[in-house]
Amino acid sequence: MSFVSEALERIQPSATIFVTRKARELKRSGRDVLFLSVGEPDFDTPDNIKDAAKAAIDRGETKYPGTPGVPALREAVAAKFKRENGIDYKPTETIVGTGGKNVIFNALLATLNKGDQVIIPAPYWVSYPDIVSFAGGTPVEVTTRLEDGYKLTPAALETAISPRTKWLILNSPSNPTGAAYGRDELKALSEVLIRHPHVWTLSDDIYEHLTYGNFVFTTLAQVEPALRDRVLTVNGVSKSYAMTGWRIGYAGGPEKLIRELEKLQSQQTSGACSIAQWAAVEALNGPQDYIARSRAVFKERRDLVVSLLNKAEYLECPVPDGAFYVYPSCAGAIGKTTRSGKVLHNDEDFAAALLEEEGAAVVHGAAFGQGPNFRLSYATSNDVLVDACTRIQRFCADLK
Repeated sequence: MSFVSEALERIQPSATIFVTRKARELKRSGRDVLFLSVGEPDFDTPDNIKDAAKAAIDRGETKYPGTPGVPALREAVAAKFKRENGIDYKPTETIVGTGGKNVIFNALLATLNKGDQVIIPAPYWVSYPDIVSFAGGTPVEVTTRLEDGYKLTPAALETAISPRTKWLILNSPSNPTGAAYGRDELKALSEVLIRHPHVWTLSDDIYEHLTYGNFVFTTLAQVEPALRDRVLTVNGVSKSYAMTGWRIGYAGGPEKLIRELEKLQSQQTSGACSIAQWAAVEALNGPQDYIARSRAVFKERRDLVVSLLNKAEYLECPVPDGAFYVYPSCAGAIGKTTRSGKVLHNDEDFAAALLEEEGAAVVHGAAFGQGPNFRLSYATSNDVLVDACTRIQRFCADLK
């Protein structure tokens, strides 16, 4: 009899965390390593948010919070959805979790039975398929194409839906590609979903505020109100307000689903950290000027990285609409040999050799369900990005 549960044996450790751990081990051994594998803004949390947390401590907001979130934060979440997305969620139709991943995990664990299918467009965030598998469901990966901007088409969605489909996971802007769905694209997908009333959609909007150029963010329940009662709109404060370590995610959805998530959470994490919740109240209700400033910096970094990577031999790097990742193809490098004599059979070999030979930590595309590509996070300084891209250019130029 195995000591480990069958559920745990269905999943693997997060690839992004694994790569970052390996890079840290190399750095501790004395190697010069550049970390481009972590999806974390390098900015500090804005002062008004930190001050709100300190004030919460001073007035004694340090007791157990209610499971679904402190009332002030649930009200702030509802107000945010109305103000920014045009969706009317009552506070009782919202829930706060210990990060967006916690909310997604609970939503799938609370609703999936063995054999239920979840449609996941690939490339995808590394955790989606494993969470589905842990919950007993079956991931149905739908490959997207560069020609379609790495976005799910209505025809591909229609083909993927079966009588066992329970959820579609839609991440816009996307981790890892930065692809984002415009209003017309969401409307076209919604027309398919309306024809299949047994399919729910988990809309992961965590990178909502990180879009560039003339792109206008919209979300599914906003574009098609008829789907409102079959959509869980997930978001959080981590990416938009440089609050990754505060671990606050939230969602809005039909009250019958929110009650089930609250039931599960009551036996799991209970309420998220009370102090972090009060900081999140200030993030959502307070001044929003930080978002525009950080977006401008990220756009500059995006343009810098795309330009430099497209000068590297064997790489092709499209321009993403949002988030803070690029997802270049390294197809031209597959089959080549590195200067140390290693043959690159796939993108995992490419990323491993790049880390070993040049000290640049990226995540291989196979971890996101589609390659040969790699994901590079540009959530770091221009100096680091120039250094990293120079190392990647050198690595590619030395391939034989």
